[in-house]
Amino acid sequence: MSDTKNPVDHTLTVAPTKTLSLKRPVESGIVRQSFSHGRTKAVVVEKVKRRTVTGEAHPPQRESAPPAATPAPVPASTARAQPAAPARPSPGAQRSSSGVILRSLTDEERDARSRALSGAREREIEERKRAEIEAKAREEREAAEAIERAAAEERKREEDVRRAQDAETKRRSEQEAKRRLAGGEPAPAPPPSARAASPLRKDQSPQSVAPAAAPATPAAARPAAVEDEEAKRIIRRPGMPTKVIVPRPVKGAEQKSRGRLTVASATGEEDERTRSIAAFRRRTQRLKGHVSETKEKLAREVILPETITIQELANRMSERGVDVIKLMMKQGQMAKITDVIDADTAQLIAEELGHTVKRVSESDVEEGLFDTSDVDENLSPRPSVVTIMGHVDHGKTSLLDAIRHANVVSGEAGGITQHIGAYQIVAPGGAKVTFIDTPGHAAFTAMRARGAKVTDIVVLVVAADDGVMPQTAEAIAHARAANVPIIVAINKIDKPDAKPERVRSELLQYEVQVESLGGETLEVEVSATKNINLDKLLDLIALQAELLDLKADPTRPAEGTVIEARLDKGRGPVATVLVQRGTLRPGDIIVGGSQWGRVRALLDDQGEVTPEASPSTPVEVLGFSGSPEAGDRVAVVESEARAREITEYRERQKRDKAAARGNLARGSLADMMSQLKTAGRKEIPLVVKGDVQGSVEAILATLEKLNTEEVAARVIHAGVGGITESDVTLAEASGAMVIGFNVRAHKEARALAEQSGLEIRYYNIIYNLVDDVKAVMSGMLSPTLREEMLGNAEILEVFTISKVGKVAGCRVTDGTVQRGANVRLIRDNVVVHEGKLSTLKRFKDEVKDVVAGQECGMAFENYQDMRAGDVIECYRIEEIQRSL
Repeated sequence: MSDTKNPVDHTLTVAPTKTLSLKRPVESGIVRQSFSHGRTKAVVVEKVKRRTVTGEAHPPQRESAPPAATPAPVPASTARAQPAAPARPSPGAQRSSSGVILRSLTDEERDARSRALSGAREREIEERKRAEIEAKAREEREAAEAIERAAAEERKREEDVRRAQDAETKRRSEQEAKRRLAGGEPAPAPPPSARAASPLRKDQSPQSVAPAAAPATPAAARPAAVEDEEAKRIIRRPGMPTKVIVPRPVKGAEQKSRGRLTVASATGEEDERTRSIAAFRRRTQRLKGHVSETKEKLAREVILPETITIQELANRMSERGVDVIKLMMKQGQMAKITDVIDADTAQLIAEELGHTVKRVSESDVEEGLFDTSDVDENLSPRPSVVTIMGHVDHGKTSLLDAIRHANVVSGEAGGITQHIGAYQIVAPGGAKVTFIDTPGHAAFTAMRARGAKVTDIVVLVVAADDGVMPQTAEAIAHARAANVPIIVAINKIDKPDAKPERVRSELLQYEVQVESLGGETLEVEVSATKNINLDKLLDLIALQAELLDLKADPTRPAEGTVIEARLDKGRGPVATVLVQRGTLRPGDIIVGGSQWGRVRALLDDQGEVTPEASPSTPVEVLGFSGSPEAGDRVAVVESEARAREITEYRERQKRDKAAARGNLARGSLADMMSQLKTAGRKEIPLVVKGDVQGSVEAILATLEKLNTEEVAARVIHAGVGGITESDVTLAEASGAMVIGFNVRAHKEARALAEQSGLEIRYYNIIYNLVDDVKAVMSGMLSPTLREEMLGNAEILEVFTISKVGKVAGCRVTDGTVQRGANVRLIRDNVVVHEGKLSTLKRFKDEVKDVVAGQECGMAFENYQDMRAGDVIECYRIEEIQRSL
């Protein structure tokens, strides 16, 4: 059997190279798609149906395409096997024309194929009927559309004829009116044709009025059904029933079709227009009167910084910026959306709009950095911190050296302490004690104040041979301000002129009553050089610490205070930190003032590397990005980002304060008057470099006290470390003097200073530095002018001498009159002239001076108006140099 290509013949054949199968039936139809703005499109869709065959499974079969005519029934003989070949065939097999032996079909397979063929024929018959119905409907629709187009063209022709008749009638009426007006005759009535062509009245319709001269049109003979069909407009909405609208008659040309003109709409078939979903929604809103559902307003929590723009405020409230500006205009404020407002105004606006406000500030970055509470379960005893305070040269450092068995005094320049030091010792009882040594000079007030802030106990050292001095009283005030107990150590009792009782009585003036006089303040008489009662002093310290019950939490992040800071050439910034809470370890990220860093190493007071620093332990910290200021608090933070955020905020605050101090243009009236006074004063510019931060701070404070209204020391730059090239360049540009305290200039800076002729002054004692600066400032002061009276003379007669002028004949009444001295001419007790005496003669000779009781002749420089009876007062001005 062979497979033929005849679409009518549906005989099953078996090809040697193809699988026996039946083709699936295909259903085709037209689906209309709807788009926005009433656009539609017809799409032909084909659907392949799947056939479900019940019963036993059979091999896949191929279905042929549905033919145009009903196929003839397939004879049963064609589906059976061919006659057997002469060879021995196997049971149930048949041989094809090509010689291939094929298996014969079973009864079940033949029944299944028969059922499949009959089902296919039934489907083909149904599809054919459906296609015929669709073709008939299409023809009817095309006929209706053709009638509709013809009616539209007829209406257009009628309208053109009517317009032409109206124009002709109007033209004739105008010509007739002109002619009547020219000849004076009344205008005639319009002809019947004109009346017939006049516009329609309200009670007339286009079909009831026909032009008289218009020819008969086929539109009058149209069937009523066609007119009704073309007057109707069908509207189909998605999900809504079909609605038919009869349009009102429209004058003029044919109404333009709505919608966008595209290539598809221009070339495609003219389909019925359907309304889009958007148009349906708009119509619904119009019918409801634009009543939209009001959404519930959400109340938000608005975070407000110190300043914020209006746009940012509107964004945080989820409001329109226009609404915020309208609200501000109602309150009488004209603003733009980019204007910056303060937090108070922003809070009023947010609360007016129904939101809640949370105020924040830039200082919130430091929140939780210090002073967080400790856990009571983790508290453990800590060593006491003892600060040694007192007047200069009362033996504070010597006493501490005797306790520590060290010799710090030998390393101090001039025998005085100019640095603040921190040490830790082990008392005889086994307890650790941390000592802080403070300078006693008047310039180091800030150091003593810092020592009193971080201490637990103050040991007030008073020399028995010197008594209570000004810095002793200052130390008492610092201890009381810090609210710490005082232990009085009366030193130098080994000297012959020592008077301990004098010290006790003088302390009563400052309300310090020792125990021997019935008070509560502990006291002890010691000698640093003879090691007298040092163990008793340590016992008193241990007793006082036991009463205070000092405890701290070593498990929390470390907190402390910078005791001193310096810049080391080999190690960089080095800060002496007293750890007060927690434990500090290498690798921690720390923040101190406006500097931060990661701890690289920890060194104890002996210079040895230590693995950690527990509470009340002084250590030197390496790793800061710059030298922090003495007195800054140090804390460990969790990340570098937080450390940068805190230091940037503090640096910004420092710049703002410096700018506020330097900008006096918008200050108060008192500031303006002070600026006017200081505008003409002389200044000595200085560049100060010191070894540690505390020394620089003390120098600046001392120089600030030397300033007066006439002369002042202006520090251009102050820092820690050696003198660099930039310092020399800055001093050369500003004409400043470079001062180095316990530091030296670098080699390059020294060469640059020699090249530019700039002097660098080195000091290691603060007394000498202050004295030299004071001397320079004193030399800049203007001298004081003092007037010294010489004598008086009375004019007896005035003579006029040629080539000389007027000469006054006088008698010296008291004192002495000298040539070249300053004189005043007094007339009726009123000074009329001040000048110098140019001529002094005794008879005809020039003399140097004339004593009282003698007569002489006098002449003034550049003055001739002298009269008899005037008094001449002679005096001399003396200049006296001032000093600070």
